[in-house]
Amino acid sequence: MNPLENLRNLKLALPEVSTPGGNYTSVNIRANIAYVAIQFPIVGNEYLYQGRLGDNMSTEEGYRAMELCALNVLAQINSKVGFDRLVGLNHIDIYFQAGENWDESPKVANGASDLFVNVLEEKGLHSRAIFGVQSLPRNFSVGLTASFTLAGA
Repeated sequence: MNPLENLRNLKLALPEVSTPGGNYTSVNIRANIAYVAIQFPIVGNEYLYQGRLGDNMSTEEGYRAMELCALNVLAQINSKVGFDRLVGLNHIDIYFQAGENWDESPKVANGASDLFVNVLEEKGLHSRAIFGVQSLPRNFSVGLTASFTLAGA
């Protein structure tokens, strides 16, 4: 498994690591588990994919937004832990805000799931939960948290 090479093959790159927007750490390690705080579709200081899925955003845009959230998760892990310590991805929680009649959250969630499997290969297999919420900070359409098992803790 070479995540950075897999990213290059996908014509993707890890974004710069964002800093927490409050009194918390972006990656919290307890024993051999790394918990990644919620990541949003942010590149640098630019907030992307804001709005409600099904209202002013398409399912395809939601997929790309979730892919960007997953890239931010991987950037945090690579920066704070290193890909070489990953045993695997455990679980992801996906949050989205949508219009009243929109019901395609599994397709949007696949933006993260597909990226994790394509970049981390078998170590990217995971369970997931999807939550529709009334609102997210900065009117982001989606957000993503993740937990990883680490070697050598």
